[in-house]
Amino acid sequence: MFAALGRIATRRPWFVILGWIIVSVVVIATAPKLSSTSDQSEFLPKHYESIKAANLQQEAFPSQNGTAAILVFDRTDGKALTAADSADISKVVKALAPKVKSPFAGIVAQPPSSNKLVEIAVVGTAKGKNPYDPASTKAAQKLRDDAKPLVKGTDLTLGITGQAAQALDSQNASKNAEAIVGIATVSLILILLIAIFRSVIIALLPIFVIGLVSQVALGFIGAANKLFDLKTDSSIQVILIVVLFGIGTDYILFFLFRYRERIRANQATEDRRERSNLAVVEAISRAGEAIASAGGAVIVSFMALILSSLGIFKSIGPALAIAVAVTVIAALTLVPAVVSLLGTRVFWPSKSYLVEPKGARFAAIGNSLGKRPGLYALVSGLVLAVLAIFALGFNPSFDLGSSGSPKNVESSVALTTLQKGLPAGATDPTTVLLHSTNGKPLAASTLTTYASALSHAKGVGQVAPGTLNKDQTTAIFNVLLNQDPTSDASLANVKGPIRTTAHEAAPAGSEAFVGGTTSVFVDFQKAMNRDYSIVFPVAAVVIMLILALLLRSLVAPWYLMASVGLGFGATLGSAVILFQHIEGKPGLIFLLPIYIYLFVVALGTDYNILMIARLREEAREGKNSREAAAEAVKHAGPTIAAAGLILAGTFASLMLGGNSLLVSMGFSISFGIFVSAFVMAMFFTPALTALVGHAAWWPGHGDETEEHAAARKA
Repeated sequence: MFAALGRIATRRPWFVILGWIIVSVVVIATAPKLSSTSDQSEFLPKHYESIKAANLQQEAFPSQNGTAAILVFDRTDGKALTAADSADISKVVKALAPKVKSPFAGIVAQPPSSNKLVEIAVVGTAKGKNPYDPASTKAAQKLRDDAKPLVKGTDLTLGITGQAAQALDSQNASKNAEAIVGIATVSLILILLIAIFRSVIIALLPIFVIGLVSQVALGFIGAANKLFDLKTDSSIQVILIVVLFGIGTDYILFFLFRYRERIRANQATEDRRERSNLAVVEAISRAGEAIASAGGAVIVSFMALILSSLGIFKSIGPALAIAVAVTVIAALTLVPAVVSLLGTRVFWPSKSYLVEPKGARFAAIGNSLGKRPGLYALVSGLVLAVLAIFALGFNPSFDLGSSGSPKNVESSVALTTLQKGLPAGATDPTTVLLHSTNGKPLAASTLTTYASALSHAKGVGQVAPGTLNKDQTTAIFNVLLNQDPTSDASLANVKGPIRTTAHEAAPAGSEAFVGGTTSVFVDFQKAMNRDYSIVFPVAAVVIMLILALLLRSLVAPWYLMASVGLGFGATLGSAVILFQHIEGKPGLIFLLPIYIYLFVVALGTDYNILMIARLREEAREGKNSREAAAEAVKHAGPTIAAAGLILAGTFASLMLGGNSLLVSMGFSISFGIFVSAFVMAMFFTPALTALVGHAAWWPGHGDETEEHAAARKA
């Protein structure tokens, strides 16, 4: 099949290229735009308490406005606010009132804090509007533009925070990160490819090819999201850039290294065009299986996320799977067609492609590994195991607020200012709903007693009096937490004492639900723990099946997956060492293990497949297991090293994204890919295969020569 693809690419290259251009134009013109959300409640199933609370609130208080934004005033000198300052604040609020329109609803000034250091004004959300929607973030920007000039000439400082403002800063940070990461990724690919191939054309090839492929992939992702009503997290655009350019360049390298190798092997063919076309066909026939199998393993790993209970992963899994699928198809069709047209000019201006390098570092490493596979397996396995031990100390953090955007943005600074005089939870109150289960009205005395009970729960800073709905069967209590609503401490308090108190203090004939952003994150944590126990094992089993089908072996997939598991543990352990032990952070963002799984496990399998496929190829040429391992490292080593270096570098560019989530992701994934390429695939996998020998291919005959296969069939 892969040889047939190669022949199509060489005989009809313009048809292939034109086909891609037509598909791209159609998809780009017709596909819906890929949109994202920062509202984590949109990712949760309806059976969680926070979603039940939100639904009950919408039903019982249809006109109840949420808090969209909070204006935080303090003095420029940091002293207590005076009566004149409060008068200036009233003027600002009065001037803003006519400008506050849908999706916002009204602005109300609050009294100064008890210590007079802070005064706030609250902007509500219009009925049916979401503070995380694009319209709300746009309104938050306009609110800032309108409000800032109004404090000029006063002694006041103004900062705007709240849900819409925080969503705005998070999205701006994502856009900035997208630009920075995109520039860094493209620059890195250009520099490394020029250094590896000494060719300007090869350096530019992935940029143009993946630039086209990315638009097709984004179009298909947008269509899939619309068709299946999937929600996309605001970070997906940044991740897609890295995935498309990183993985796409890897697969192009898999082909180009084989193409260069076959050009050297076919130098006896005098006609340059014929020699190039023959090399394209042979390169695809040999590298195609590895590219398709590696891509298949990655796609399956990503698609396993549809088993998640969280919409964020149900969406990101198919999105990444679509991106990889389009990239694989391009690597097997578009890239060979382009190379077929260019021929050996693809290496311009270098002529080194004609000469196989003699300094064979990888040949020396391969020979050494072939002679002492036990030593290589022991040392590389020990390195992975030691790092993996530290993964046991992983402490998940659910502080998405500080992780999602830089600390110097306005909403974060304003939140810090607000905390000088008010509970941090004033930015995003936790809502507790008390609902009558017998249809009888709730008594006023009951509300007072219940509010008093809530106020004594750990983590509560202030409880507003309960408000009844029209038929008096549901009451809502705004609870201000005494710490940042997205902090680990607040999550622990809502999960434990606040929910416990809310449930236990509910009088007979009623039930209570705790809602709000903090409650959403508590349920998010619970859902994640459930997903870890399902998604990881399912993905591992399916990847093992792919490896078993590719290798026709029931033995090799076991130790290949064991090595990938060690790579996962080593990656998480290294992040724990750097961020928790060296930097002294209390924990790492709870999403980190799933992202390490997504990229390190899935992409680490790519390098394992490339190495084991080459090892099998060498064994089929009559070499014993140790000789085959040595030759596999010699020939596949440079490809894995180049691909691993580029992919690790592209993910490292995430560290330039400006927030702690992208920094921890960037370091962890780039380190994990480096380990996967330079420890696992380069040393651990070939060394183990050399030690296991012929038994690695049981019950198939993957290492048989053609002569042995013919004799066995006879």
